[in-house]
Amino acid sequence: MNRHLISAADLSRDDALRVLDTADELARISDRPIKKLPTLRGRTVVNLFFEDSTRTRISFEAAAKRLSADVINFSAKGSSVAKGESLKDTALTLEAMGADAVVIRHNASGAPHRLAEWVRGSVINAGDGAHEHPTQALLDAFTIRRRFGRSSNGQGPSGQAGRGGTLDGLRVTIVGDILHSRVARSNVILLHTLGAEVLLVAPPTLLPVAVDTWPCSIDYDLDAALSKSDVVMMLRIQLERMNAAFFPSVREYSRRYGLDCARMAQLPERAIVMHPGPMNRGVEIAAGVADSPRSTVVEQVANGVSVRMAVLYLLLGGAEGDQ
Repeated sequence: MNRHLISAADLSRDDALRVLDTADELARISDRPIKKLPTLRGRTVVNLFFEDSTRTRISFEAAAKRLSADVINFSAKGSSVAKGESLKDTALTLEAMGADAVVIRHNASGAPHRLAEWVRGSVINAGDGAHEHPTQALLDAFTIRRRFGRSSNGQGPSGQAGRGGTLDGLRVTIVGDILHSRVARSNVILLHTLGAEVLLVAPPTLLPVAVDTWPCSIDYDLDAALSKSDVVMMLRIQLERMNAAFFPSVREYSRRYGLDCARMAQLPERAIVMHPGPMNRGVEIAAGVADSPRSTVVEQVANGVSVRMAVLYLLLGGAEGDQ
């Protein structure tokens, strides 16, 4: 792997499978009475969050602590950043503290890339603007692989997710606010790398200008896509990022692009429903769907810790042998 994880495009197929296989091994720690390994003892991981995100920050913190790393949580609110300190000055401060890895979430696309130019430690992108969120894509792929129990040759269910399993041939439909979604961008890149067929379904107003250059196909009719989908990933409508009227009303959007129980019944028998969270119940996903056995929402949260442990381990613990 590279020294940083800024984009899902940083991962080759072998890199991505290595992360997923490592996460499989580390997930077993959750079943132990003592859920810790000494792998990163003496290393320092800084969570540098310029945007609120309780779920992602806690997930990275739990992952680092389970590997015995020292964790520093840095929030922009109430810090020197709120007093006008620049990202570069903050980076130099972290460098002086000896940070081995910086997990950054920022409202500006490209901030992790700039940070990587200023620090010697590894930089992990935990979400930058409407750009990317690579560890979310990794945990989503990990969840899909486990649910479908892909065998090492990718030929279908084996009853258990095996090492080296791929997503070859799986059909993943991503629905909703593609325009503002960093999760969608990272998932399209990573799922394509792992061999899945990706379909984006959204109103034309919620698709990026250059979406036709992405390695996926596009449709505007959710009902037509459901019967052909192995995985349906619903995205949150990000009203806080919208500065224009992208659809007539929330009610109209829900009617056209929301996943309710009637629509879920159109899915193939083994299909699953995903959501990166937080969910707007009753808008993009009905409560009955979110709480159904087909939903992987809770699994995604649990798998996020294992996947982020794998990323930290490979960037820091396994770094000596890779560079």
